[in-house]
Amino acid sequence: MRQTLLWIVWLGFIAYILLFAPPIQADTFQPLQTLFSGQLPSVNPVMIALFSLIGIWLLIYSCLTFADGRMQDLPAWAFMLAAMGTGVLGLIPYLAMRQPNQEFSGEKDAWLALMDARSTGVILTVSTAILLAYGLLFGDWAAFVYEFQTNRFVNGMSLAFCLFCLLFPYPTLWGDDRARRGWSAAGRTEWLTWMPLFGPLVYLCRRPALRQPSLSQTIPQPTLHH
Repeated sequence: MRQTLLWIVWLGFIAYILLFAPPIQADTFQPLQTLFSGQLPSVNPVMIALFSLIGIWLLIYSCLTFADGRMQDLPAWAFMLAAMGTGVLGLIPYLAMRQPNQEFSGEKDAWLALMDARSTGVILTVSTAILLAYGLLFGDWAAFVYEFQTNRFVNGMSLAFCLFCLLFPYPTLWGDDRARRGWSAAGRTEWLTWMPLFGPLVYLCRRPALRQPSLSQTIPQPTLHH
């Protein structure tokens, strides 16, 4: 059922973008081109904030996915790399094909240690607050609504942001991550994950470090002969 629902969401989002989203026009990707060209003053702050928050979401999912990928047959890095270019379209196939797993073994490399650190969650939380304040206080929301209604890129990016919010509390990646850490307090704060964006960030700030096997578990014990 989990896999079926995720594939339905994935195919439904593709069908919406191709069939129901605003049509592609000559200036469809103009906001993105202007942003990449460094002409920030000419870009609506709402667009800058939204595009940056998609990046925040990718980092939030990375904080869970790379540890989970250690115990999967799937190359998590390949799906996250695809997600950098396609957003939620690159992430959903991993969520659908991964197998439930609440274990972790092996040493944490530098990247995994960074994704596992509470300080990473704190940095992402502060960055998110700054981006939201920037978009809310200085953005032209009327212009954004018009772009949402007429521009396929803006429309799709906005809906992708919403999907990132909806998929996080779904009991796949997050449920296994908290069990992998043996976090008994998670049950009392489970409602936080349903708080868009800031709920997952609070989780990253509070979750315990990954539990790694002790030396007694990793070193074979001698067999006693009588």
